[in-house]
Amino acid sequence: MKKLLPSVLSALVLAASTCMALPATAQTTAATMVTNSALIDTFGGKAGLVRLVDDFMVRLLADPRTGPHFKPANQQRVKEQLVDQFCFVMGGPCQYKGADMKSAHSNLDITKGDFNALVEVLQQAMDAQGIAFSAQNQLLALLAPMHRDVITVK
Repeated sequence: MKKLLPSVLSALVLAASTCMALPATAQTTAATMVTNSALIDTFGGKAGLVRLVDDFMVRLLADPRTGPHFKPANQQRVKEQLVDQFCFVMGGPCQYKGADMKSAHSNLDITKGDFNALVEVLQQAMDAQGIAFSAQNQLLALLAPMHRDVITVK
């Protein structure tokens, strides 16, 4: 497995747990969106993100580290929100309308280890979808700042 920087790992885990929330507008500026607008094409557009997140959810549920966090959730809703969130932070035409990350995760007891496991699973899903490592890192970098609000157990 490729090794990611801790901040990138945290970003990915956050991304997965973000299925439930993220005020993307607070996290992403218009300049960032313009700069990264081509990134979504690298992922195959919204259809590619749907395929990625479908794969991601299967892997999250199967992984003993992440499954317990996602089995009780409305998985269809989580997938839809993750697709919109990923699309939005990449500068795509989507809008994320879910809860902010802090509110969505405040009572979920998410540790740094949980977050890192989620990032690993997201990377596995991106690898399986044939997404270039450089594009993976770009997405993870966009998601990284969210880890502060997702990890609730210090």
